[in-house]
Amino acid sequence: MNTQRHMRSALTALGLALLLPLVRTGAQTIQDPPVGRPDAVIDLASQEGVQLVNGQWRYHNVKIEDADSHAVGSDLKPSGAPIRTYDYAPHAGPANFDDSQWEAIDAASLNQRRSTAKVCFNWYRINVAIPEKVGNFSTAGSTIAFEIVIDDYAEVWVDGKMPRVLGQAGGPVIKGFNAPNRVILTRNARPGQRIQLAVFGINGPISYSPQNFIWIKSATLDFYKSPKVAISETTAQVTRKDPALDEIVPAGAKIEKLAGGFLFTEGPIWVPRTEETDGYLLFSDPNNNLIYRWTQDGQLSIFMTKSGYRGMDIGEYGQPGSNGLTLDKQGRLTINQHGNRRVVRMEKNGQFTVLADRYEGKRLNSPNDLVYKSDGALYFTDPPFGLPKFFDDPRKELSYSGVFRVSPDGKNVQLLTKELSGPNGLAFSPDEKYFYVDNWDEKKKIIMRYEVNPDGTLSNSKVFFDMTSAEGEDALDGMKIDQKGNLYVSGPGGLWIITPEGKHLGTIVGPEHPHNFAWGDDDGKTLYLCAKTGLYRIRLNIPGIRP
Repeated sequence: MNTQRHMRSALTALGLALLLPLVRTGAQTIQDPPVGRPDAVIDLASQEGVQLVNGQWRYHNVKIEDADSHAVGSDLKPSGAPIRTYDYAPHAGPANFDDSQWEAIDAASLNQRRSTAKVCFNWYRINVAIPEKVGNFSTAGSTIAFEIVIDDYAEVWVDGKMPRVLGQAGGPVIKGFNAPNRVILTRNARPGQRIQLAVFGINGPISYSPQNFIWIKSATLDFYKSPKVAISETTAQVTRKDPALDEIVPAGAKIEKLAGGFLFTEGPIWVPRTEETDGYLLFSDPNNNLIYRWTQDGQLSIFMTKSGYRGMDIGEYGQPGSNGLTLDKQGRLTINQHGNRRVVRMEKNGQFTVLADRYEGKRLNSPNDLVYKSDGALYFTDPPFGLPKFFDDPRKELSYSGVFRVSPDGKNVQLLTKELSGPNGLAFSPDEKYFYVDNWDEKKKIIMRYEVNPDGTLSNSKVFFDMTSAEGEDALDGMKIDQKGNLYVSGPGGLWIITPEGKHLGTIVGPEHPHNFAWGDDDGKTLYLCAKTGLYRIRLNIPGIRP
């Protein structure tokens, strides 16, 4: 077929979707959660407040000491030759640290200037017990946040832990100059529950060699009965084609808007909970060359800048940034970079490993979406939608849009099929017997299904579902699958739900057209929707397939 002829009209719509949002806008900024006015507050800078939680502030200066270390090694860790460096004492963050010999200080004296001026540090520690009531407010089941403002910077340990994630703004790590640190202590408070807080105070700006001291401006426990996360909530518009849809979409399902003001949202992936951090969502804004992080408490931060391109000609691109994101078995983030025209994996040390950037010596177009197979092989689609002039771009080196496979050892890039003009979303069936790829082409809005061979290649292709005649300008974009094999496809008019047998059960229509999705939350039943300028979510009945 003549790919350019089939795609030209689709590119008109795609170009509008990608290029019109280039008017400078900015995503909303959200303060550290929970947001809004609390239902009750305990002032830990007052004797009354400290007595209510049966606590006692303790204080200690920090000493800088010479220490042994190692220079950077080939693994980029301190594994090289022995060197001398600096450390501090005491390390008072861990839960088992004994502060019983420290100075006990009056809560009302927290605003007293402490430490030694210039470049200096200190510790404040307190154990709190959650009271049954704060005034008339019953604390059981509530969400509690600890907020502290230190002149000048603070780091906060809770029960011996200080979680940190790339791009994290505040919380347990430094928020900013005299800015409030807010850390959620519990989302289901139990009266009598004990929580240990250790706060590391820092004088700053450090490079200024400040003449002031360290002191606490405020310290509170903020209680919220039902903290709000969503910006807004609307009832999902559901077109039911079959009663079986009720097993998937709950009656009266709500679509929550979580964040907005982006140029174009794409490629979400849920990073699951660990011992150190709660689960969170990563998603791309390819037009703005960013990856954002959204936490389940509603905090939005920039996870990665220049996520897909750093070239001098970046102004020519509609979507220079990252698109699809996923995780491998080790939890390493894998990124499709439009402008760099490659697939990369971010290692635990922060370095990037290039998994694919060429095929048979020619540069890839602009890798779009991606998924791992259980054996560790990576599958990705490669249409030219990230190039400034799409199919007609002079930078284009491959004459086709392919679906590729990277071997589990990362050494081989293999072309699996080039029969689609705009291969986009992709997914494996739960048993990995079948592989689905959908097509961004308004003249051929189809989902292909392939059988997966033992060696990971594809065979016996067939048109699994055709929605070319469906009303709506959008062709097919992102695709995900649930644990029963139902497909969720970004198609004309909204989110199409299709059974493993190819039956259209219905379509969900939201405030904005969803372009890609990710299964999230601990139970995998929340579908996060990247929809043009906004981030949304909807709760469903069947959990999804996740990395």
